Amino acid sequence: MIRHTVVFTLKHPQGSPEERKFLEDALVLTQIPTVQKFEQLKQVSAKNGYKFGFSMEFADQAAYDTYNDHPIHVAFVRDRWKVEVSDFMEIDYVRL
Repeated sequence: MIRHTVVFTLKHPQGSPEERKFLEDALVLTQIPTVQKFEQLKQVSAKNGYKFGFSMEFADQAAYDTYNDHPIHVAFVRDRWKVEVSDFMEIDYVRL
C-alpha cells in the first residue's frame, strides 16, 4: 500500500469562490479507478504555512503509476494545479 499525500496553498484568497471551485474540481481525481480513500483536508497546525491537504491510497506501485499517468490526473495537474497552487510538498508513504 502507498499513501500519497500532498499539502499545499492556493493562490486564491482564503474562502473565495475560486478556492471552493478548485477544491470541488479536484474531486475529479476520485474518478481514477486506482484511487482509494481520497480525502481533502484543511491543515490547522501553526507549525507550517500550508492550507490544505489531499490524501489517497494505492494498492501498489502499479496502481500509483496508473494514477500518475491517467489522463484525468495529467490534465488536472497541467490545467489547475500548476496554475492555481502557490506552494506544495508531496510525501508518499509505505508501511514499515
